[in-house]
Amino acid sequence: TPMTECPSVECKQNNSKGQLFLSTRASKFLPFQEIKIQEMADQVPVGHIPRMLTVHAHGTLTRQVNPGDVIDVAGIFLPTPYTGFKAIRAGLLTDTYLEAMHVNQHKKAYDDLLFDAKALRKIEQYKHSGHMYEYLSKSIAPEIYGHLDVKKALLLLLIG
Repeated sequence: TPMTECPSVECKQNNSKGQLFLSTRASKFLPFQEIKIQEMADQVPVGHIPRMLTVHAHGTLTRQVNPGDVIDVAGIFLPTPYTGFKAIRAGLLTDTYLEAMHVNQHKKAYDDLLFDAKALRKIEQYKHSGHMYEYLSKSIAPEIYGHLDVKKALLLLLIG
């Protein structure tokens, strides 16, 4: 965040905070992205909410991932620095984040997906079963049991 108060000795002696204005021409802006990652649905214990972690990416690591991508992140696990009233309120508890140093993406683009014969047979089997509506509705939020009517309504909202 840019500096907004004057830090000079003269300002401190006069008890004057002063006001600094941002000069965009003289500033250098660096790419920054805050990424929220969470556990895979198949790794979440039944009936629990997936755990989440904030990742800060800088420079060339920004814009590499999209929502829903499966990634490995290597980085430095750090506490979130609080200042002022937030620091007093936080006390001994602190939030944490991961400062990304390397991001490896596992999920391929849809164009790069290759299906083997077994997967194609399975797709054909589902297609001709006549129960595609039920299969798709059950695939929405599989970690939540029941509520099939709500899931079917969500499916219809998604696909129109």
